[in-house]
Amino acid sequence: MASYLQVDNISKSYGDRTLFRNISFNINEGDKIALVAPNGTGKSSLLKILAGVEHSDGGGEVKFMKDIRVAFLDQDMIFDPKRTIFEEVYARIGDISPELSEYEAALTAGDEKRLELAIAAMDASDGWNIEQKIRQVLTSLKIERWEQAMGELSGGEAKRVALACMILQNAEFLIMDEPTNHLDIDIIEYLEGYLQRSRCTLLMVTHDRYFLDRVCNTIMEIDRGSIYTYRGNYTKYLEKREERYTNMQAEIDKSRNLLRRELEWIRSTPQARTGKARYRINAFYDLKDKASVSLRTDNIEIDVATSRLGRKIIDCMDVSLAYEGRKMLDSFSYKFTRGERVGIVGRNGVGKTTFLNLISGKIEPDAGVIEQGETLRVGYYSQRGISFKPGQTVLECVQEIADVVKASDGHAISATTYLNRFLFPHDSFNKRVDILSGGERRRLYLLMVLMQNPNMLILDEPTNDLDIMTLNVLEEYLQEFKGSLIIVSHDRYFLDKCVDHLFVFEGDGRIKDFVGHYSEYREYIKEKESAERSAERSAAPQKSAPTRTHNTSKRKLSYKEQRELEQIEADLSALAEERAQLESEISSGTLPYDRLSEVSKRIEAIITIVDEKEMRWLELNE
Repeated sequence: MASYLQVDNISKSYGDRTLFRNISFNINEGDKIALVAPNGTGKSSLLKILAGVEHSDGGGEVKFMKDIRVAFLDQDMIFDPKRTIFEEVYARIGDISPELSEYEAALTAGDEKRLELAIAAMDASDGWNIEQKIRQVLTSLKIERWEQAMGELSGGEAKRVALACMILQNAEFLIMDEPTNHLDIDIIEYLEGYLQRSRCTLLMVTHDRYFLDRVCNTIMEIDRGSIYTYRGNYTKYLEKREERYTNMQAEIDKSRNLLRRELEWIRSTPQARTGKARYRINAFYDLKDKASVSLRTDNIEIDVATSRLGRKIIDCMDVSLAYEGRKMLDSFSYKFTRGERVGIVGRNGVGKTTFLNLISGKIEPDAGVIEQGETLRVGYYSQRGISFKPGQTVLECVQEIADVVKASDGHAISATTYLNRFLFPHDSFNKRVDILSGGERRRLYLLMVLMQNPNMLILDEPTNDLDIMTLNVLEEYLQEFKGSLIIVSHDRYFLDKCVDHLFVFEGDGRIKDFVGHYSEYREYIKEKESAERSAERSAAPQKSAPTRTHNTSKRKLSYKEQRELEQIEADLSALAEERAQLESEISSGTLPYDRLSEVSKRIEAIITIVDEKEMRWLELNE
């Protein structure tokens, strides 16, 4: 199996903080790898170094196999807001398709010999059909308004455009940073299927455990600045990781026992420190380093009181809302109850976030009434993320909420202690919020929401940018949460763990209440669609099959069809001769630029016409 990527001794630091030092690894053809680690340990930085966006500190080498194409999907796409969707994708494909880029450059330069070579390369790579390919990929990702300006897109729509750019590169090696962020579940499942079928080699960072398990065959972990690789899915990784920790702890314990004996020798025999014993003194210090290793894993600790919640939570009565001419809610009525756990799902743009803003009181409905209970205390974790003032520090953000936090047993915890529990050490208190990583900001935002002691949590895409370790802790907390819970999420595993029924936003203001987990809902949908297809087949008029003997031949063509077939064959022959003649003209090297451009366009047209006629020829012959 060929080695697609060899990484040797790369390092990355920010200030006095080392993310990783002198790490090396190899990725082979066909590997589909998920990179896991806590937030702030360098996952995104490592991907950017591999993609050539950032550089390793102090040397090291990143070496891809010669001539393989590498595509990088960053968390946030930087685009030209004035371009249309189609123009943006086409421009990016031009940047990364050497054949198309060279063809357009040759046309602009007016270099006949260069254009001749560029046309031959376009023929070989089927580059003439690029516009058709763009339309196909955009449609499969449910992007239909191709003339819409990039600056008008939502986060989910921009992410789908970025995915289209990546898919169209047809690269052998994909590097993807949180590919499921901001996508609705239908598109996640489409991407999941695409990557399962693809023969590409893949390295990605994702927090979506279902996506990870269904796509990847290898887990790569950054732990204490080093890389560890595990073959198998996420569950297998957890088992092997625990086994590695057990073995490492045994080695550390062994080193500590040996260290005690060596420490006695060092202290009791100072006269032995001669040249002959120097090797033993050096070995003592090596042993001391091994014995001082701690395998303690830091996880956030969520311990906050839940304010008392009365019998009345939120009552919605005939609530309607329209936005920009579209119905978001149509006569919606529902009474939320204490301890209820609702998951909200639906495609992008059907009004999920708008619904959260309505019931939390941030916006008013067009019609109907929303009443909140007197004891209701909402903690709203918005998809937009944390709000902070320019230059504001971590501690200043927290102290704006409170100086102390009320724990579940009633005692008070200082804001600084609570920051420690959310993995913000003392030396990070004065760090500016704007320089935190995406995951660190999300963790700080979660802390600020929870320290208000809410009795109803409204979480809008809470899994974005949180690492898997933090998500595990959050899931455990939410399962024990005594208040009411409303979650919008595209993370299917998270929904399965945390909610007991779903509001399914079907569009045009309709909401379906489904009792059960998300996986059960998907099974229900599949069974329903299968039953509908069976019903359609049963309802369709049944044509009796014609009686045939063993030697029955195909249906004879009508006179008109026979003449059409003969004409197609004649046309194909003529088009083949014309194309050969045009290609011969190009090869002569004597054509003026204007004629060369005209010939190349005619060849493109011939290719399209031949494809259409060959398709019709096959239909007639069948």
